[in-house]
Formats: sequence, structure tokens, C-alpha cells
Amino acid sequence: MSKKFFGAQMSLRCCGTTVPERTDGPCWQLYVAQSGLVSEWPTFTWSTSTKVPSVEARKAALAYLGFTLAEGAEWEWTDSTSPEYHPHPVRVLLLGKVKVRPLEGPWAPAAR
Repeated sequence: MSKKFFGAQMSLRCCGTTVPERTDGPCWQLYVAQSGLVSEWPTFTWSTSTKVPSVEARKAALAYLGFTLAEGAEWEWTDSTSPEYHPHPVRVLLLGKVKVRPLEGPWAPAAR
């Protein structure tokens, strides 16, 4: 078993995103924070929606990226506010985070 752990985070991108694909409206985005450039972090974007992805959808997205929850890890949620420079009124943002580890074995996806 790998002893290497990472932090996965997800948030609602209120103004859409350009990475890995452009969206024209709000969408949930999950990424695994690692060393190196942020632009190279494994990232998964759900279709445009403000509905929080289910636990199963989050597990599937992590597996697609080559990760799984660390043993005993549970999603933690906090709220924050959007930056004042956004082109809309300041909003409350929901942010999720969880500890993850790389998948191992024959079911693990090839490096992306």
C-alpha cells in the first residue's frame, strides 16, 4: 500500500472554468493538490450545475483521476466567500476537502 497521501479539494466554480475544458456557467470542479504547477494537477469538472455531486460521483471522479479516499478519510466542508473582484455580488462558497491516495493494482488508470 502506498504511504503517499494528497489532498483533494472541490468547489463550485461560480463563473465557469477554462481548465480542463471551458464551461459557460457554474460547475463543480475537483482537483488533487500536488507539488509542481497547478495547471498540471489532476482535475475533474462536472457538467454545468450548482448541485453538489454525490459521494458516489466524487469517488468515481477520484478513480478517473487515479486516486481513492485514504483509509478512514471523510469529506470535510467549509464555507467561504467569493473574492470581491468577481463580476457579481460576493457569495458564500462551499468548499470540500478529503485526504486521498493513489490507486494501485491492475484497476488503476494509466498516468494521465
